[in-house]
Amino acid sequence: HDTALQLTDLPVGVLFVLACSSMGVFGIVLAGWSSGSTYPLLGGLRSAAQVISYEVAMGLSFVAVFLYAGSLSTSEIVAAQGSAAPIDLFGLALPRPSWFAFTLPVSFIIYVIAMVGETNRAPFDLPEAESELVGGFHTEYTSLKFAMFFLAEYINMVTVSALAVTMFLGGWEAPYPFSRVEALSTGWFPIVWFLLKVVGFIFFFVWLRGTLPRLRYDQFMKLGWKVLIPVSLLWIMLVACVRTLTTEVETTRTRITIIGAIALVVLAVLSLLPGREAKVEQPREGSFALPEDGGFPMPPLDLVVPPTPRSLALLAVTKEQE
Repeated sequence: HDTALQLTDLPVGVLFVLACSSMGVFGIVLAGWSSGSTYPLLGGLRSAAQVISYEVAMGLSFVAVFLYAGSLSTSEIVAAQGSAAPIDLFGLALPRPSWFAFTLPVSFIIYVIAMVGETNRAPFDLPEAESELVGGFHTEYTSLKFAMFFLAEYINMVTVSALAVTMFLGGWEAPYPFSRVEALSTGWFPIVWFLLKVVGFIFFFVWLRGTLPRLRYDQFMKLGWKVLIPVSLLWIMLVACVRTLTTEVETTRTRITIIGAIALVVLAVLSLLPGREAKVEQPREGSFALPEDGGFPMPPLDLVVPPTPRSLALLAVTKEQE
């Protein structure tokens, strides 16, 4: 008798989880606005911008997984990460990594960064930055309301960790070399493996909070919009090209020819891009040589501090008395 580890197998199960997890920002935004205070309102605005920025990167990190699995169903994604054919190296059969965390490492790294930003955990806990916003969106809330906020935050941590295990770490499948033993993949063991992987991600969250300092808000937004999203788009294009070459093109010679043509086009485009000219700063008048020239920088020695109105008035009074 087989018992599925899910209530229902939706054909678009991953999109359903993303839609439900993105609803959490409404509680933070409405809590910051309804408190009637300035700092909680700023925390709610930060949370809205944070979720929008990193939800896009999180969704893009799943596209490569969908291309490889051929489905949006969680059970089929786990089945696609089953045992792969071993690598034949000089007659020696080596195990081939089948988890998407190894076959799609860029997507895995982007998702891990995006899930930390999505859950408002350190070093991305900017909606509740004590040094700037006192306590953020929950400044005016105590007792059970305060507890409900953090209960929702920790539930979100468990949700994104379980989604990461399903999408990238083989779900309830046993890791190598335990997968070689059939008895460790039946019965209650799939639940044990799944829970151990989720607990590992939760430990990762706790470890981050006690290790890394909080980022500045401009650094955080720059990472989301200028690094994660462009890298995700380029990675999706690369994965799509590789999948097309491996499934549609049969001969190895044709694949090599297509890859070489793409590389030449990329090099030609990069060569046509205008280069940045190095700016040479001219030394200021009255300054000494730079350290690499045997001196040390000095400000001009003929600085004149303009008088203030108070000093001018005192000077006029002094002259009248004289």
